Amino acid sequence: MTNYQGKCGMRIALAFGAATILFSSGGVASAEALVNTGYFGDVAIKGYDPVAYFTENKAVEGSPEYSHRWLGATWHFASAEHRDLFMREPSKYAPQYGGYCADGVSLGTVTTNIDPRAWRIIDGKLYISYDPGAADGFEKNPSKVVESQKHWSEVQQTLVTEKLQTNWQASAK
Repeated sequence: MTNYQGKCGMRIALAFGAATILFSSGGVASAEALVNTGYFGDVAIKGYDPVAYFTENKAVEGSPEYSHRWLGATWHFASAEHRDLFMREPSKYAPQYGGYCADGVSLGTVTTNIDPRAWRIIDGKLYISYDPGAADGFEKNPSKVVESQKHWSEVQQTLVTEKLQTNWQASAK
């Protein structure tokens, strides 16, 4: 087998694997690939409490003492009450796009590095961005919300493909 054939085979396997994950659960991609846990670890939104954005109208650091595992990631909360609220209705409090930068998603890109203090709630949904300027722009330009919704499925495919490739490379070692 030539190196070219090996690379093509890997790409086909990755594409097939991504499609299998994306469509085997009714169109929902692998949870681990879709929750932003940064570059290291498995804590969602850098340990900030997703409920506090709604109840306290500010970014509040959570604590490992009040944590909950959901969609393959650990979520931290500032209190047991916030954790329990999240456990009852996680989709109400979880950031859109798995906590990836909403502004990046509006451009069809994956931006893993976020600032949990750069956030907006728009139409009852939490959006996190990589910096305050991006959060302001996202809020002031309603077309960005529409664009991010249009691009999310392609961003999901990118995330799943990257996760599969990383897992494949790790298992090949």
